[in-house]
Amino acid sequence: MASSDSPSGRLGVAIVGLGGAVATTTVAGIELMRSGNAKHHGLPLAALDESLTQGLASYESLVFGGWDFYDVDLEQAAENHDVLDPGQLEEVRSSLGSLSPWPAVGNERFCREVTGDHQVATSGHRETVDTLQGDLRRFKSENDLDNLVVVNLASTEARADPSLPVYGSEEAFRNGIEENHEAISPAMLYAFAAIDAGVPYVNFTPSLAADTPALREMASRLNVPVAGKDGKTGQTLLKTILAPGLRSRALNVDGWYSTNILGNRDGRALSDEDSLASKVETKGSVLDSILGYEVEDHIVDIRYYGPRGDNKEAWDNIDLTGFLGKKMQLKLNFLCRDSILAAPLVIELVRCVDLANRTEQGGVQEHLGVFFKSPMVEKGHVPEHGLPSQQRALHQWLERVHSSKDGASPSEENGEAGIPASNGTESNGTESSGTESNGKAPESAAPSGNPSSSVADR
Repeated sequence: MASSDSPSGRLGVAIVGLGGAVATTTVAGIELMRSGNAKHHGLPLAALDESLTQGLASYESLVFGGWDFYDVDLEQAAENHDVLDPGQLEEVRSSLGSLSPWPAVGNERFCREVTGDHQVATSGHRETVDTLQGDLRRFKSENDLDNLVVVNLASTEARADPSLPVYGSEEAFRNGIEENHEAISPAMLYAFAAIDAGVPYVNFTPSLAADTPALREMASRLNVPVAGKDGKTGQTLLKTILAPGLRSRALNVDGWYSTNILGNRDGRALSDEDSLASKVETKGSVLDSILGYEVEDHIVDIRYYGPRGDNKEAWDNIDLTGFLGKKMQLKLNFLCRDSILAAPLVIELVRCVDLANRTEQGGVQEHLGVFFKSPMVEKGHVPEHGLPSQQRALHQWLERVHSSKDGASPSEENGEAGIPASNGTESNGTESSGTESNGKAPESAAPSGNPSSSVADR
């Protein structure tokens, strides 16, 4: 699967969970923009100066496919999710009706609450990876695509222990693939298949997926962009906006109680305690990092409530101490649309990792942390959670990409990742290890005894 360095081609987006609410809203949104019936509200990069965004693929160039447990076309799926209004659904009915998902990879050990009959029938991990890579090759060929991106929008998996030996190195993980290791989850198989094929990978879920030493190492070695994890859309978005302001005014946060209810498929998955643990972990790690101290009474509570559907509601109670020890409270009630907040972030992430791929900037994309609750970082780096600092890092990266048109690669131009550390100062960490100064991966072979099954021609 050779890739093109031009933003003017057709960009294929292969989505894990194509029939879900976020995915169907994403596809419908692009179709409505393509027909001139939707503006760019909610798309964070749409309002930026063209000098920063001219290298990005156009919104209208996106072409969709993907996997799902439920064998229904996207027209029926969108009608079931009830995110689009009747007029919008009618406008895209034909386009959505022509899209049906490919059989998905499932394992009830990792996601008990959401499963279906539309699953790949394989004998083990290796055959599963081969099947997924075959799907990507066929998708690219049949749709005359120039480039591809894989996005994980599937339901949240049970929390995995990132310290397990099988996750510790690329060699160990490849051996685990061949041996059908039980700790390798479906999300990890999708991530491995994409990276091994040279296809950029985005994890919009809290599932561990590519955020293991093994797959980070592999992405760096093969120079494939990866980004994640857990899209920052509603309650955590507000938290990462408010917390830096409270810190700047030296208002001490004594406690922060966050609760939300939602009734879509994601919410149903979170009714399983193991899957919920993954979600709470990503949401709960944000506050202390921004404030610089531990908030002892930071409580995060998430409940599945069917009648609410995709209309998520979040409540926050914040107890503060100000000047002269006086106590104050701040209360928030955010009635939001889960998929309406998430879909535009998915679209922008696809465009960004595609740009990184075309400019040969592989490995973990730390500058995309603004889109995530629990941003992936290279080993030894500290994730930044404050939204203003994250936004600055993204803009700096886009500026470097633009300036590199004068001859230097983005990594040569700056030499530093430019990711602000959690104390609000600029990090001195370098770009991801495992890449040479020209931005290309070292010419090293796959781990001994485990030749790469890459289908990419990069």
